[in-house]
Amino acid sequence: MTSYLSLLLYGVGGLVAVGMAALVVLQEKLVYVPVLPGLTKSYPITPARLNLNYEDVWLRSSDGVRLHAWFIKLAPDCRGLFTAELGFRSGLNWTGFVILEARQSCFSKRMLEVSFLTVWKTDVTSCSVIDIAHRLEMVRIMLQRLRCNVFMLSYRGYGASDGYPSQHGITRDAQAALDHLIKRTDIDTSRVVVFGRSLGGAVGALLTKNNPDKVAALILENTFTSILDMAGVLLPFLKWFIGRTASKGPRVLNFLVRSPWSTIEVIGQVQQPILFLSGLQDEMVPPVHMEMLYAKAAARNSRCTFVEFPTGMHMDTWLAGGDRYWMTIQQFLEQNVSERKDEEDSRKNG
Repeated sequence: MTSYLSLLLYGVGGLVAVGMAALVVLQEKLVYVPVLPGLTKSYPITPARLNLNYEDVWLRSSDGVRLHAWFIKLAPDCRGLFTAELGFRSGLNWTGFVILEARQSCFSKRMLEVSFLTVWKTDVTSCSVIDIAHRLEMVRIMLQRLRCNVFMLSYRGYGASDGYPSQHGITRDAQAALDHLIKRTDIDTSRVVVFGRSLGGAVGALLTKNNPDKVAALILENTFTSILDMAGVLLPFLKWFIGRTASKGPRVLNFLVRSPWSTIEVIGQVQQPILFLSGLQDEMVPPVHMEMLYAKAAARNSRCTFVEFPTGMHMDTWLAGGDRYWMTIQQFLEQNVSERKDEEDSRKNG
């Protein structure tokens, strides 16, 4: 009996040791996947393929890392219509980060100027990433439906950007993108909206919290509470060793996670309006994560809106949601971002 118990203890100890070693050595490779085996980091297509007017933009993060982006314009003569998108590029899935700047459209009677900074990421759960080029069709529709320009940035290590991804580095990259947008003279910098999907939501929430005077609003889609909680979703046995809001055990391995991306700790500090878009068929991030984020935010912020899409999955909520998806975003912008600008204009003219 004693020998069996000893073998059991040694077995459990061995599993814990292997798990700790894997977390220490491989965690960045599990969370960030700049390119899948057999594929290259080059873009399969560019915005020109979809007849989108764009320019290549090169920036530097605060630590000197060189970053690449696309600035996609709705129309050459539509000053200020702007959406910024920061993305991970590679493989079959995509991670991005978009800033939306809303201004009145060239095709409407009244200018509605908004800029999106979008962050859409999936590799934390699928171990792969969709290059920003793979999101061009959604961006094309976004331009049509929301009448905004799009700025798409590849984080360090992705696409044509230099460096290696990490939480600290990606946070710097997102800030560099926002700072670049704020300095532009062809957009309305008072209407910057951060749009984050999946891990991008964690990046977007942090950026929004850190820049209350630069970001007008935040949109989160299918975002998780933290990487610590997602570890237990991917590998259920880890719930006993790693986690934050849903952990069942002592969480003794939390200290080993270098990229915790704890959105649940950040979201309650966001002062700007927040729109939560939740796909109830999400096969990667349990929808309850979005409910928890909303509850945490709404407890301190009265300008929070939560919308569910019954057939939406992790990456296709925008497609499954159809007209309702785009109308939801448009209404959110009109109710929150537009009013902010109108009030500022009224004070200036008064």
